[in-house]
Amino acid sequence: MSGNHFKGHEVSCCIKYFIFGFNILFWLLGMALVGIGLWAWSEKGVLSNISSITDLGGLDPVWLFMVVGGVMFILGFAGCIGALRENTFLLKFFSVFLGIIFFLELTTGVLAFVFKDWIKDQLNLFINNNIRAYRDDIDLQNLIDFTQEYWECCGAFGADDWNLNIYFNCTDGNPSREKCGVPFSCCTKDPAEDVINTQCGYDIRAKPDSEQKDYINVKGCVPQFERWFQDNLTLVAGIFIGVALLQIFGICLAQNLVSDIEAVRASCFFT
Repeated sequence: MSGNHFKGHEVSCCIKYFIFGFNILFWLLGMALVGIGLWAWSEKGVLSNISSITDLGGLDPVWLFMVVGGVMFILGFAGCIGALRENTFLLKFFSVFLGIIFFLELTTGVLAFVFKDWIKDQLNLFINNNIRAYRDDIDLQNLIDFTQEYWECCGAFGADDWNLNIYFNCTDGNPSREKCGVPFSCCTKDPAEDVINTQCGYDIRAKPDSEQKDYINVKGCVPQFERWFQDNLTLVAGIFIGVALLQIFGICLAQNLVSDIEAVRASCFFT
């Protein structure tokens, strides 16, 4: 009788190894991202001077690798080891951590929809802070250049935002050769050019506004981002819904596995 009772409670191998296999990929990818971040900081000399992490006025893109990689590493470790060793503490930690991330994503989405104007102002402030630090960090510089090239924009709301940068402002006391200019990523692209002209933005803002549009993209990145978001709203919504469903699915699988493990332990205890 007790043997039949024990056979009625078994840990599902399919769920167990599915969670293990899925999370080991996350674990390895998280380690890779953290490794890339540490390598980037090492190349920039940050690891030999930790205080320099907070010296940059703008965003250090390496932080994205470190934060995302760290979260993926923790989640992957908890899910992978928790499933393999049938450790209910790690599996519950995995479920709760994933639930918190899901709640934060949902809250962020709702707040972004309700406080659109505030988000727009914060995005403008964020871009302008990074414009000030454009020459301070090569990774930040590459990120800004990629953004301006991809969205065909210049500055937060226009090319004059580059007056915030000490190298590009138009003040009389500015000795920089880039005075009254913009980065090359603001320039309109000529399909016939095989080599990028990194000096195409020099002195461009000294020209009349009517002539600037012939050489550079005059639209700001905030309006261009809004336009891109509206044009790709279905795609963005689909990605968010897909990620949310995966998170809910992961929580349900982990909780199901916890229930199986606890049921087997209870069966063994009363056998």
